[in-house]
Amino acid sequence: MHPDETPPGEPWPDEPPFDPYYDDAPPDTWAHGVPHDEGSDELAAAVASTVGRRASARAGGPAGRAAARAVLPDGTPASPLDVLRTVWGYDEFRGDQAEIIDAVVGGGDALVLMPTGGGKSLCYQVPALVREGTGVVVSPLIALMQDQVDALSALGVRAGFLNSTQQAHQRREVEEAFLAGELDLLYLAPERLNVPDTVELLSRGTVALFAIDEAHCVSQWGHDFRPDYLRLSMLHERWPDVPRIALTATATAATHREIAQRLQLEDARHFVASFDRPNIQYRIAPKDNPRAQLLELLRTEHPGDSGIVYCLSRASVEQTAEYLVGQGVDAMPYHAGLDRQVRAHNQSRFLREDGVVMVATIAFGMGIDKPDVRFVAHLDLPKSVEGYYQETGRAGRDGLPSTAWMAYGLADVVQQRRMIDTSEGDAAHRRRLTQHLDAMLALCETASCRRVQLLNYFGQSSEPCGNCDTCLTPPSTWDGTVAAQKLLSTIVRMAQRGQRYGVGHVVDVLRGKKTPRVAQLRHDELSTFGVGEDLSDAEWRGVARQLIAAELLAVDTEGYGTLQLVEASGEVLRGERTVLLRKEPERTRRRSSSSSTSGGTSTSKAAADLDPASLEVFERLRAWRAGAAREQGVPAYVVFHDATLRDIVLRNPASLAELGSIGGVGATKLERYGEGVLATLAG
Repeated sequence: MHPDETPPGEPWPDEPPFDPYYDDAPPDTWAHGVPHDEGSDELAAAVASTVGRRASARAGGPAGRAAARAVLPDGTPASPLDVLRTVWGYDEFRGDQAEIIDAVVGGGDALVLMPTGGGKSLCYQVPALVREGTGVVVSPLIALMQDQVDALSALGVRAGFLNSTQQAHQRREVEEAFLAGELDLLYLAPERLNVPDTVELLSRGTVALFAIDEAHCVSQWGHDFRPDYLRLSMLHERWPDVPRIALTATATAATHREIAQRLQLEDARHFVASFDRPNIQYRIAPKDNPRAQLLELLRTEHPGDSGIVYCLSRASVEQTAEYLVGQGVDAMPYHAGLDRQVRAHNQSRFLREDGVVMVATIAFGMGIDKPDVRFVAHLDLPKSVEGYYQETGRAGRDGLPSTAWMAYGLADVVQQRRMIDTSEGDAAHRRRLTQHLDAMLALCETASCRRVQLLNYFGQSSEPCGNCDTCLTPPSTWDGTVAAQKLLSTIVRMAQRGQRYGVGHVVDVLRGKKTPRVAQLRHDELSTFGVGEDLSDAEWRGVARQLIAAELLAVDTEGYGTLQLVEASGEVLRGERTVLLRKEPERTRRRSSSSSTSGGTSTSKAAADLDPASLEVFERLRAWRAGAAREQGVPAYVVFHDATLRDIVLRNPASLAELGSIGGVGATKLERYGEGVLATLAG
């Protein structure tokens, strides 16, 4: 068994979206972002804070009041750009943001496809502040709600959430704030809309808009399907005059159509941004002791960086985390089988602290807004390109250089084929799974630009990027027809004896190795014994892997991993089909791209080009930020992103007015942190 395969008796890997908090009873101790005392910390801050000069409304009766629109000092309504400048501290929108926001502010529906880090949240947060009422955000994970509420509270936006982690009096406080018009944004899980009391509550208040986040969860054949999303068409039926905006970072053309159809958004304005994440370097390495390969990646390129490592099974997650800890890496496990409080603690540490590596199944990651994740590594093959894109997209949300690295080998192909063959569902379902896997294998085996292949999957054409492994170290292709014939012929000759064996034994025969097993089976007498001495063991395994990926060879599904021919194998054996194979380039040891300190931490990518004096100021600001974040119980990036700190260093503001002109320093943050920043700059 491959060391990362799921052991017998263990459930198959976690299926997303897994919500670590969604239970009937609240936990004994509250995790990051969840209110825990009546009238205290996050909830009170979210309810009590105001956005800029936005007026506050009080409840005047059972029907409630609408949250007032944002206004300028002279009392005129604030425009979306006014809100962006005052609250977020930025002077202009990016890409399609302005057009999307104008459409929703004007009362229209929108369907938005925009990559992670592209600013999707602003597309509904800004309209919620401009329009009268409360923006209701349907979010698939409570973890996402907590992160958003923390970040919005730091900006002075009045935000709250309703979910099953809260006790009755805490839910009541949020409900009363909503009816009183004291919330700008209210986050709900889709399951919450199945509760009649929630629907009745929304009917009593004033809803500015409905935002359906992670809208790809409505796709029944997608990688994150969530059945409750299918019922969200009721929003339009119940509130036909309230604009809806559905957003996702991951959707093929087929998924795009399915989202529009299931959410009744065919007539909405559709916005499709580029799926390209140019700051992410995509690399896929031949699997050879993957944990050691991962450790080399961390030590040589990402010492002290925050990152996520994905494994297929829970057992592999725990073993990999234990291995990394033993090697001095600050790593923690996360999967659905862990105790809820352990998951909450590990997630909180990952969000709040620098340099933490999370080793996880795909149960982790959706809704994680940490901007400085410098790498995402896969030790096992994802099931689909959509899943791969979604998971790797969690790296580099701040736009700084990041790595998407994967170890890929024959065992991955064998395991995924077996999982499909033994999966529940009808033949059509298995065909869809096979199509997803084939696209993923094509990405792994391509000899051309990986980014071109990845973007093409989402219907976007592009040119070679110069920032993936196949661009930086181009592999060559070679005519592997004869090699394929040798391997297939060996399998035929074994089958003629009524025997089937796995790739390891077949390679031994091809390489002419007289192992005890070869001698016992008299396979040294086969005519193909020793005909493959021209290729190494690794190269022969690569031939087998690529033949299986191309469906010219198969592996049995009974768990023994023996090789067997398929109908297309005959075309190769008869010389009717040419087989072109990828030749892996020689591995070169990469130098560290992070400047590591003696303590094992790394300097932020945002400071990579700063001179020594500026770097010292930058690190002082980071230390001040860490203290401010600890004092408030929020992640450091909620205070300021590294990119904002870098701009502060370069601009060296001497007054609050100068500091307030820097991007990312809105009115509330200027008031809350301005004096501390200036004092830190003064030394």
